[in-house]
Amino acid sequence: MRRPVFYPLPGNEAMAALLRERLDGEEGQLETRRFPDGESYVRFATDPRGRDVVLVCTLDRPDEKFLRLAFAAGAARDLGASSVGLVAPYLCYLRQDTRFKPGEAVTSVTFARLLSSQIDWLVTADPHLHRYSSLGEVYGVPARSVHAAPLVSRWIGGNVEKPLLIGPDVESEQWVAEVAAAIDAPYRVLDKTRHGDRDVEIDLPDLRENGHGRTAVLVDDIVSSARTMTVTARLLAAQGLPRPVAIAVHGLFADGAWEVLSLHAARVVTTNSVPHPSNGIDISGVLAETVRELLTPAPAGAEG
Repeated sequence: MRRPVFYPLPGNEAMAALLRERLDGEEGQLETRRFPDGESYVRFATDPRGRDVVLVCTLDRPDEKFLRLAFAAGAARDLGASSVGLVAPYLCYLRQDTRFKPGEAVTSVTFARLLSSQIDWLVTADPHLHRYSSLGEVYGVPARSVHAAPLVSRWIGGNVEKPLLIGPDVESEQWVAEVAAAIDAPYRVLDKTRHGDRDVEIDLPDLRENGHGRTAVLVDDIVSSARTMTVTARLLAAQGLPRPVAIAVHGLFADGAWEVLSLHAARVVTTNSVPHPSNGIDISGVLAETVRELLTPAPAGAEG
């Protein structure tokens, strides 16, 4: 069996190298550029014919990335690849999972349909699921998600003395509880009311007694505008507590969010699902384990 070949889309070279090393894969060269009118050019400099192709492309800011990814997947098929899989450490377009107002596009469904038409399988980390119980509800190909909670727990246990974990809202409680239980740490979950994309109201209980001698650790799956973490950090400061550590699986960081949050947090840490200076937790190992399962042929007679 020939080794899988890994092709990183621009900006994904580091993650592709980590996955390739863990899975004994080969390096694939993909040439991309833009024509003067802004259209994308994609060329496989390493022949994918007869190979299991693994495209690596995290999907933050997806409107800039999706067409190149789709063109690469389509070209790999046309050029005779045995299979075309995608590792997208961060998977986009899961926020709009219902029609909140009349006339809205349910983008999670449309995006899943578009992406499923181009690939044979998908691996991601901690997708932002609310009304879907699994990715299989919207994706038409095998779609596996890995969980960073054990890695986040390990990082906190090794880097924060006497942590007090704080989750942003009730939706985060199950995830935060898992992280806290792994290191036998207390946790609290806040009441959050969102008034807009950048306008949140946080109800922070009095933590002066619970937090005495402890380091507050703000934990969330995604940090984008960073408003929730920033407001919480300010409220902690108003109670006379030290600056917290802020941890997120996916660091998207809208314009200025990283700089503002860094002023109010003692440290900001994210996984390397999205390349960023805050990356401190490597998830390539858990991604690679799941990719290996999808690349390994099922035993003869096994049901798919």
